[in-house]
Amino acid sequence: MTDDAPELRASDADRERVAEVLRDALAEGRLDMTEFEERLEATYSARTYGELAPITRDLPVGEVAAAPRVSMTKEPARSGGWAGRITGGEGSSTWAVAVMSGFQRKGRWTVPRRFNSFAFWGGGDIDLREADFAAGEVVINCVAIMGGMNVIVPPGVEVVVRGIGFMGGFDHREEGVPGDPGAPRVVVTGFAFWGGVGVERKVTRAERQRLKEERRQEKLERKAAQRELRSSVREDVADAHRRMLEGHRDLVREHHEARREQRELRREDRELRRDDRDRRRRGED
Repeated sequence: MTDDAPELRASDADRERVAEVLRDALAEGRLDMTEFEERLEATYSARTYGELAPITRDLPVGEVAAAPRVSMTKEPARSGGWAGRITGGEGSSTWAVAVMSGFQRKGRWTVPRRFNSFAFWGGGDIDLREADFAAGEVVINCVAIMGGMNVIVPPGVEVVVRGIGFMGGFDHREEGVPGDPGAPRVVVTGFAFWGGVGVERKVTRAERQRLKEERRQEKLERKAAQRELRSSVREDVADAHRRMLEGHRDLVREHHEARREQRELRREDRELRRDDRDRRRRGED
């Protein structure tokens, strides 16, 4: 319970569990609308378990007069794959209402077989990206009167839209995308009057961060490969330049040697002519 560790940070799922208790209390008449709104605002602004615990301390669960034990224990990490996310049983939240206000369902929660939502001059977000599912097929029933709702599903989930719009509409863009083997099927139904129900497919924040990190790593690897290529090109150019200089020096050396040989030949020729002249002079004498 929260009394054991009131300083721990609360998650979105923790706040959502407390909000569900408040909604039940409102439906049973234990809270009026003003108290409900005040406590709901306090719930969504709470950061720690210690701030969440007092919000439901005076509310019973069902017919029992004891304070509800809203679980704040961190759940174990789910097993990989869709099989670990279709849990069976009941949903952790079965309905949501927004009258000139808004609601959210997101984070770790269990989607029931049928989730009913209503928005009048308000809006709501139903985020299934990190949710578990009570069954392989779940129904999200949305009634939007001069309001709007948005259903967010993760990649791999099959979506079927069966809602009716009157001066409003339902988003059908995500229909027709095949689901992954073993993935749940989400059926969006309901009615929209002067309002709309959107359906979009997004990856989770953690998955988005993972993909971003992968792209960053790929970019770093490409840069490293480019640096290695440039370094190799520089080495090749330097080697070619060095060979060219060595070849040029060899040519210069050969040219100098050839000129030196020519000078030697001319000197020897001059000496021979001089010796020949000397002999002719001695013969005349």
